[in-house]
Amino acid sequence: MTQQEEITRRRTFAVIAHPDAGKTTLTEKLLLFGGAIHVAGAVKSNKIKKGATSDFMEIERQRGISVATAVMGFEYRGCKINILDTPGHEDFAEDTYRTLTAVDSVIIVIDGAKGVESQTRKLMVFINKLDRPCKDPFDLLDEVERELRIKVRPLAFPISNGPTFKGVYNIYAHGLSLFTSDERQTATASTVEIRDLAAPELDAHVGERYARQLREDSELIEGVYDPFDRDAYLAGDLAPVFFGSAINNFGVRELLECFIDIAPSPRPSQ
Repeated sequence: MTQQEEITRRRTFAVIAHPDAGKTTLTEKLLLFGGAIHVAGAVKSNKIKKGATSDFMEIERQRGISVATAVMGFEYRGCKINILDTPGHEDFAEDTYRTLTAVDSVIIVIDGAKGVESQTRKLMVFINKLDRPCKDPFDLLDEVERELRIKVRPLAFPISNGPTFKGVYNIYAHGLSLFTSDERQTATASTVEIRDLAAPELDAHVGERYARQLREDSELIEGVYDPFDRDAYLAGDLAPVFFGSAINNFGVRELLECFIDIAPSPRPSQ
């Protein structure tokens, strides 16, 4: 493999979030899909993260927060993925800002119940914790646009939230993924894919009510938001948005698969 081929296949990004938004959990699930780890540690707010792969310093274990950027890598679909899991606590913002100079893309994790918080403003978007009661997804999209001052384009969309959360519709790949397992520790949760939202199988899997809502939401998305423009994303003028629940593996694969397709490889420093 030539040097240029090696550069082209690389994807380097940082994961940034407000504390407790689920950043480390999302990072671990991405590592699971890449085979870098086999079992993710349970990440709990304000508690010792004994199993967290990226929280390795003693102060992190004592305080239950990430304070230094950790670099993790894995192979996926022929690409070399490098993840920089950054500190989320405001005391360590300087390290986060330095990290941004070393990456080509950024994934911002937002708590679906809390929306855009102060730390997130300073800094592609993954709206997390859809397995819990959350704000309306369209309200969250409006909030991201308003607070981050950037246009958004949802590339995945949730099917309900909280106790009735069914999964995510993959807009980018034109398919539906339903996670039928409640397995939270591994990346082997079984899925069901339906590519056509008009198919009657959709009603059978999620129920008539949620199938109808998803079809209506899909029509609204296509009517309100412009088609995804990769050039606008690469120019920093558009933020692709994904929904899911990192701890349950909902929406993580969709994020990873799309990221590999659209994210840039390393570029020369300016």
